[in-house]
Amino acid sequence: MALPLDGLEKKLGYRFKNKELLRRALTHSSYSNETGARNHHLLCNERLEFLGDSVLSIITSEYLYRDFAEHPEGDLTRMRASVVCEEALASYSEKLDLGSYLLLGRGESQNGGAKKPAVIADAFEAVLAAIYLDAGEGDALATVRAFLLPFIKEAVAALPVTAGSYHADNKSRLQEFIQRERDSGALEYRVIGESGPDHNKTFEVGVYLGSNCIGRGMGHSKRQAEQAAAKDALALFGVTER
Repeated sequence: MALPLDGLEKKLGYRFKNKELLRRALTHSSYSNETGARNHHLLCNERLEFLGDSVLSIITSEYLYRDFAEHPEGDLTRMRASVVCEEALASYSEKLDLGSYLLLGRGESQNGGAKKPAVIADAFEAVLAAIYLDAGEGDALATVRAFLLPFIKEAVAALPVTAGSYHADNKSRLQEFIQRERDSGALEYRVIGESGPDHNKTFEVGVYLGSNCIGRGMGHSKRQAEQAAAKDALALFGVTER
């Protein structure tokens, strides 16, 4: 059962004039499919996600262009990719507890859809579009910008950016290396161990290229452990030192 939307509006810092827009942004295709409606594909958040992706890109690009004037296009592109990727969007959604407000089909709900990064990342983009449309002409971008930029600025501040260059994080560096040096094979990060109490867990993550584990790392969050595993893999390939 999804939580009442007024609680989410408080978290968003925005009160919708058209509540249906927000409800649509939170409606997963699995839920609309179960209605049996002939136009069920129009009743979910996929169209809003399409629009939200563009709104996200223009606001983020504008911010990076203005605030990182000394950085070349390549740096800005990589920085933008880091803060608008699925992992980043999912982390923004988690801060809003967006998954608790989603309308999911029975199967998707039972399979943990409210916590799936892809599902909550898409919902975040759809919410951006809903705010954009609800705010109306003239105020649309400014309203979304006020909501979105705190997330983007915090994410950018965590990137290893120096005065004249941008250094990608270990996961991004490993991805770029694999794409450049290897003909095939997708990277996959898997949790291979957990220890400690719930309030202070330690995760062990392995990074796999095909069926081969090419790096392991530990951290107090899955994200930290993934970065450590990527660093270990980079050392294995001689890109960095251990």
